[in-house]
Amino acid sequence: MSLYLSYEEDPHSGRWTVTGEDGHRTITITHESKEVAADEVQKSFGRKASPRPPEPPPGYHRFTLIDSLINSEGATPDDPAYTAIRSSPPEGCVPEPLTHCFSLECTRPGTDLLDAISTTCAQIHKDHGLLLTDIGVEKVDEWVTDGKDGWGARILAQLLLMSVERARLLGYTPDDLTRFIHQVTK
Repeated sequence: MSLYLSYEEDPHSGRWTVTGEDGHRTITITHESKEVAADEVQKSFGRKASPRPPEPPPGYHRFTLIDSLINSEGATPDDPAYTAIRSSPPEGCVPEPLTHCFSLECTRPGTDLLDAISTTCAQIHKDHGLLLTDIGVEKVDEWVTDGKDGWGARILAQLLLMSVERARLLGYTPDDLTRFIHQVTK
C-alpha cells in the first residue's frame, strides 16, 4: 500500500510537520528537520526510511493512477491490453508494477492536483482507450482539509474517478454527472 507524506513548515518556528497517510491510519510528527520528521513517520508505519524523491517542480503534481479492479475485469499487470501504454505512457508517467493490477506513477503539470489527474486520465483515454479510475485511496470516508494539493484533494479525486467509472457502468453520461453537480450546488 502506498504511503503519502505531506510536509508543512511553521513560518514562525521553522519546524516541519510531516503527516503520513496510508489509507488506514494517519501519523503526524513535528521536528526541526524535514528529513528527520519524514524518517520518523516512515518508521512509525514500519517502513525503512528511504530517500524521498525530490519535490516536483512548481506546477507539477505526483500521483499514482491504477486501473481499478472493477474496470480492468480481472486483467493482470502484464495483460496485453496494457502493452501500448507500457511502451508509450504519457510524458512524466512510468508503469509501476503492482501485484493485481496495472498502474502508473506520474509527475505531471496542472493548475492543481485535480487538473493534473484529469488531464492525464483524458490523455490516456484518448491515446490508449483506457479509463484509469483509481489513485489508490482506500479510505475515502476520511476527510482532511489541507488544500487543493493535499491528501483531501487525493480523496476527492478518488471519489470523482469512482463516480465516473460507476456512472458509465450504470449508463450515465459526463453531462449527467455535470448536471447533477450543478443542480446540487445551486
